[in-house]
Amino acid sequence: MATVSIKNLVKSFDKTEVLHGINLDVADGEFIVLVGPSGCGKSTTLRIIAGLEDVSSGEIYIGDKMVNNLEPKHRDIAMVFQNYAIYPHMTVRKNIGFGLRTSKLSKPDREKRIDEVAEILAMTELLERRPSQLSGGQRQRVAIGRAMVRDPAVFLFDEPLSNLDAQLRTQMRLEIKKLHQRVKSTIIFVTHDQVEAMTMADRIVIMKDGDIQQIGTPFEVFHEPANMFVAQFIGAPSMNMIEGVWKDGSVKISNNLSIAMKVERQIADGTKVVLGLRPDDLTVGDEQKLFEGTVHVLEPLGAETLVYVTVDGREVIAKASGRTPPKMGATVSLSADANNMHLFDAKSGEALT
Repeated sequence: MATVSIKNLVKSFDKTEVLHGINLDVADGEFIVLVGPSGCGKSTTLRIIAGLEDVSSGEIYIGDKMVNNLEPKHRDIAMVFQNYAIYPHMTVRKNIGFGLRTSKLSKPDREKRIDEVAEILAMTELLERRPSQLSGGQRQRVAIGRAMVRDPAVFLFDEPLSNLDAQLRTQMRLEIKKLHQRVKSTIIFVTHDQVEAMTMADRIVIMKDGDIQQIGTPFEVFHEPANMFVAQFIGAPSMNMIEGVWKDGSVKISNNLSIAMKVERQIADGTKVVLGLRPDDLTVGDEQKLFEGTVHVLEPLGAETLVYVTVDGREVIAKASGRTPPKMGATVSLSADANNMHLFDAKSGEALT
């Protein structure tokens, strides 16, 4: 295991700069997830750490060694790709052992290491099968096993679950999380799926357009988003964003609607702001009534129902019990705890709370 440190990383393709000075420190044994929309630079960052892309400027350290000029094979990393990249003509045993082909281990020691990895991944009974005889999840475990067998300092995962169906993705998320807890490896994992990021990471790195927007625990990025992009990217459905103007300690949304908020910083009256409310925090009921509107769409999800409400011409999403949802066309009150409201500067997008 090892730490990873990225200092002022810049990457350009021809004249186009795609990474604009990335800084990131990954602790020994930490599970870090890079997440963001397509084209944000997360996979490019991972490939640079792996040595598959050159650095335009900046420094990459694995442990205490700068690896900018080292070949991938000399960086003590192992990478698991989206498309598995396993050999169809080889058995599972030979695929897993492929990473040891250049090691100095004796054949008995290599076989012992393969057996140990197969046991960790619950694949002992599959060792003599070929990839064509395996499910998608089993093939992905073979790819992980081939990375594990080398006992690298750092594991790099590049969207390894994106080719799996929804149920299998959920299963593999849990398996990778358990694997990390067992072997305590340093892992950097790239995904565009914020659910994967939230459920697997020790810390999440949220990227947009070649810049890091926020680094934090799943709790921090969900409950304490640094800006509007993070607030809307993390969480499904996205946070409700309601434009207004700050005046006398309240967000004035319309002539008929103002919502009082407590903020620690000084905000000048007349500042254009955006009130953020997560659907999870906005419920149908009168306990702490914020506003009233008309139900125009219901989206049953089983235990709960998403309720789409028109409030002063705006669509707001709330949650209600799946057993007793409101009726279509009904007038409902929406309530929220003031401690769960967010406020953003409309111009910069930065959080004001």
